[in-house]
Amino acid sequence: MEQKKVTIRVPATSGNIGPGFDCLGMALDWWNDVHMSVSSAPTINVLGEGADTISRTENNLIYQSAQTLLHEAGEDIQFLSIECENRIPLARGLGSSAAAIVGGLMAANALCTTPLDQHRLIDIAVRLEGHADNVTPALLGGCQAVVRDGDRVVSDTVAIAPELMAIVFVPDLPMSTRDSRDILTEQVTREDAIYNLGRIAMLVNSLSSGRTENLRVATQDRLHQPAREKIFPAMKYIFRAAQDAGAAGVFLSGGGSSILALATSNFMTIGFEMANAADKQGLSGNIKITSPSSLGAHVVST
Repeated sequence: MEQKKVTIRVPATSGNIGPGFDCLGMALDWWNDVHMSVSSAPTINVLGEGADTISRTENNLIYQSAQTLLHEAGEDIQFLSIECENRIPLARGLGSSAAAIVGGLMAANALCTTPLDQHRLIDIAVRLEGHADNVTPALLGGCQAVVRDGDRVVSDTVAIAPELMAIVFVPDLPMSTRDSRDILTEQVTREDAIYNLGRIAMLVNSLSSGRTENLRVATQDRLHQPAREKIFPAMKYIFRAAQDAGAAGVFLSGGGSSILALATSNFMTIGFEMANAADKQGLSGNIKITSPSSLGAHVVST
């Protein structure tokens, strides 16, 4: 190994973006830092989000991801020292697992004598995490449209109008990714498929063109949000509050429970109204005003 110590910064992500179920996601300007070095024994320290719950043993997701990378790169398996500075909330649909996997892969790759290329990193990340719409924007940044072509993962960047900001309501209530997927049906009607296909096309065009007047329609969905509303009934009230306050579009972030609104103005008002609507439903939480990030995971220092 050439490098002995590295710091990686990796962003939060929002998957699905309404109708883009499992195939569209964006990076957000909201970051975790992973500090990694080679050591004589495995050590893991966690600061911030998850400090009381995340494993500090070798089954830690960052540690496992790093060891997978080292194995696939043909490096000698060595112990690692890892410190995580976590700012991305856990189990809230903001890509905390994707950030851990990508952070581990990128940090270990930066320590390698012969690093793996970007395509290999994406393939490994998707295999470990299972959701390309989260790990791909975490690695590459921006808004990514992602599809599978046989065993290959193919992604392409969707431009986002620079004036769009993201207002995120993060409930104090976590939502299990497994539970929010288990509630989904295996089959959809042709009508619902057409409904989402048209909106995904309109969503991509609206994001890139800056014609935000169509985002309210373009972020609608029939494939996952209606089912997830059954276990998260406050969602529809928060959606309505965001729209009434001036949001261009609003959707469940990933599998929830966070809700993300896109807007070009009135950011504080939109956030306040989302939180107020949630409070009326007996749901507390916090508001984060941020922006889509064109930058993905990257080396901060070595």
